[in-house]
Amino acid sequence: MSLPWLVADIGGTNARFGLVARPGGQPEAVAVLDVSQHLGLADAVAAYLADNAGGVRPGAACLAIAGPVDRDRYRLTNAGWSGSVEELGIPRTVLLNDFEALAISLPHLAGDDLVPLGGPPPAAGLTKAVLGPGTGLGVAGLVPVREGWQPVPGEGGHVAVPAVTDLEMEIVRALRADGLPYVDAEHLLSGTGLPRLHRGLALVRGVAPGARPAPPITAAQITASDDPLCAETVEVFLALLGGFAGGVALTLGARGGVYLGGGVLPRLVSRIPGSAFRVRFETTAPALSEYAAAIATSLIIAEQPALTGAAAWLAQRFPDVERV
Repeated sequence: MSLPWLVADIGGTNARFGLVARPGGQPEAVAVLDVSQHLGLADAVAAYLADNAGGVRPGAACLAIAGPVDRDRYRLTNAGWSGSVEELGIPRTVLLNDFEALAISLPHLAGDDLVPLGGPPPAAGLTKAVLGPGTGLGVAGLVPVREGWQPVPGEGGHVAVPAVTDLEMEIVRALRADGLPYVDAEHLLSGTGLPRLHRGLALVRGVAPGARPAPPITAAQITASDDPLCAETVEVFLALLGGFAGGVALTLGARGGVYLGGGVLPRLVSRIPGSAFRVRFETTAPALSEYAAAIATSLIIAEQPALTGAAAWLAQRFPDVERV
């Protein structure tokens, strides 16, 4: 098997591609393609290689997919692409869920890639967890094994929302009465969930909910004096997220750190330190508060962490390769 390798992070809106020239190297020639402008994955891969690979065919590929994967088959959750990677014609093509790839990137992130959100520095060599509100709510673990690291994918975003306070339980009851019979974590802790949380809070407060998309709700400059309902929505969101992250940490035994990714939180980075996020993280299970307090929480702000993870996975799987 020869180099270069193709790595990709395929979402419902954008498909990000890169080439890896050597094992352990960072993705190069990174390009972002509009998913809606291509008929499918094979068409997008061909377009990227034609413009960026100079006619060289990759010897292997690792593709992170925002949707379910089953061996060689994939389906994007929020776009129409589906099929088998066999149609790409690339030998040794590996499919990962996008949060699996994000998990594999964790040991390779440091410095300016991360913003500390509380706790001690992340511990090396111990189980890690990553979660993040984007279009949905992704969750994955990363476990140390003899040959490196093993990602553990899951669907933890669909557990029940961790409502603890009277207000949070009132919001859940209001949304159930409004037609949502089961309120899971993703229903509120995601880009699509923020407007739903805003509506639920409006129903509790007895004000007209209106129609608020996520970006205005998460605008860093919004304060209680500017828009009380939006400001309170973000406060509740971050508190619930802290409780959810604490639950993930305890479930996986993630003493190596809990990392937050996704597209929503970078817009809220200035508001997290003053929120209830870390308090709720540490008190998810009061009997284990000391355990949780010893776990680092960090926000991922690296540009293309899933591509970094895909490259690291290939380097771990195929350590002996030839350069073309």
